[in-house]
Amino acid sequence: MKGKLLDLVLVLGGIVMIAPLVWLIVNALSEPIDAFQLPPRWIPHPPTLQNFQQVPGLIPFARMAWNSVQIAVITTAGALFTSALAAYAFNRLRFPGRDQIFSVLLAALVVPVQLTVVPIFIMMRWLHLVDTTVAIWLPALVNVFGIFFLRQYISSIPRELDEAAIMDGAGHFWILFRVILPLARPGLTALGIFVFEASWNNFFWPYIFLSTPEKMTLPVGLVSLQGAVGGGPAVVLFAAITLVVLPILVLFLIFQRSFISSIATTGLRA
Repeated sequence: MKGKLLDLVLVLGGIVMIAPLVWLIVNALSEPIDAFQLPPRWIPHPPTLQNFQQVPGLIPFARMAWNSVQIAVITTAGALFTSALAAYAFNRLRFPGRDQIFSVLLAALVVPVQLTVVPIFIMMRWLHLVDTTVAIWLPALVNVFGIFFLRQYISSIPRELDEAAIMDGAGHFWILFRVILPLARPGLTALGIFVFEASWNNFFWPYIFLSTPEKMTLPVGLVSLQGAVGGGPAVVLFAAITLVVLPILVLFLIFQRSFISSIATTGLRA
């Protein structure tokens, strides 16, 4: 009985969470006159793609999408690489001040990103990187949460594998890339989804550092689209939001098994 009640609660919770997304997509496929109906319509009738066709005429959507993809891919790849190196060092290597340095890194997690924008902006201006996409992904190459996350995951991998590799003459880089990381693939997948999603949805950083429309990303483009639509139909904005949300949704659906497995096992191993 308790199991069935728990299943019912989970199903109701899932419906509550997915309903706004379904409502968004339905309205994006509907005529303007059919939007905001009460009770809400859950199936577009008749469906139309004209709202999606209007988006490129209001903002350079393709260019903004390319900028977002470029920044998200570079940020994700760089953060995974640096996080793996640092996580291995903090978990497997012994050096003076290791635990103290790691504690300072963890303390950085509680610092709001808004507090760092001024010194980073000054640094980027000194490097002549303001109004470039480099200013967006360069500070994100070091991800403190990623270091902590992978360190916890690597701690579950038996050290006997390292010792066996060392006896065969392997160095630290060989052990990391040939032994540790293949076993930590679920953790890398989960962290990659986290970092990609955060970069894809990042509005604050591009809004501060970018001023040229051709260099802006999709979150900034959605805000400018809202101003461009003005008193026009909101379904056009819904269509643009749908185009922004779908890549992340598809990415999660593809890697959801590794994502869920990694979150569950990391929590147990921490």
